Amino acid sequence: MTANCILERVTETKSTNDDLLARWRAGELIDPVARIAHKQTAGKGRAGRAWLANPDDSLCFSLAFPFKRTPSELSGLSLLVGLAVVAGISQACDLSEAKLQAAGLQLKWPNDLLLNKHKFGGILIEGGQAKPGDPTWMIIGVGINLRNAEVIVETLDAGIKVGSLSDLTKALPDIEYLWLKLIASLEQHLTEFDLHGFKPCKEHWMQWDAYRDLPVCISGAGKDPICGLANGIDQTGALLLLQDDKIITIHAGDVSLRIQS
Repeated sequence: MTANCILERVTETKSTNDDLLARWRAGELIDPVARIAHKQTAGKGRAGRAWLANPDDSLCFSLAFPFKRTPSELSGLSLLVGLAVVAGISQACDLSEAKLQAAGLQLKWPNDLLLNKHKFGGILIEGGQAKPGDPTWMIIGVGINLRNAEVIVETLDAGIKVGSLSDLTKALPDIEYLWLKLIASLEQHLTEFDLHGFKPCKEHWMQWDAYRDLPVCISGAGKDPICGLANGIDQTGALLLLQDDKIITIHAGDVSLRIQS
């Protein structure tokens, strides 16, 4: 881990993402900050959805990280974060990435982790650039289910299946140790991403792609669903959808991916 990442531990807060976003908007961020809360009373997922879990059953934290790249040059960031989280879990649990894959761990475009097709973790990225020439501060929120998946599922929309780290390994690492390994992995991956972008990670991410070559539907706010065959991603991290012998490019945003029924 780099020496200039500030580590913050709090007992309770509404949302670690909101805490760091407020500091960014106030111009108070200087060095990377990682903030973990034992309990989040207003945790959130994508599209403003609530993210609720018993404190001992999940790991929820946020990392504020400055990029030299502009916001438009950060395409693929959520996919890169997924790879960083996988690497951190691998190190913390002392399990090779090959063993994690064999156990059913996968990544779902654009920002979820799945375990045997059950939701295992999620990523929420917010932030931006205050003015041209400033660093681009991104607030990266990560939530991982640790145990008691049957309790967590009660807080989610009907039909969502949930997995947890305890399904992956019975020897759960200490939460503090897991957090530090995830932060170290994120810092390494984000630094490389700032230098080289997503392109070098494209093939690696596709090895974890949960829906490659499967019929899927993409839905977004106020738009009709787009259905087709998931055909991997391009070098920017956009989803490639094969529809009627044509490739449609879907960029990450407020969209949801589902298996076509």
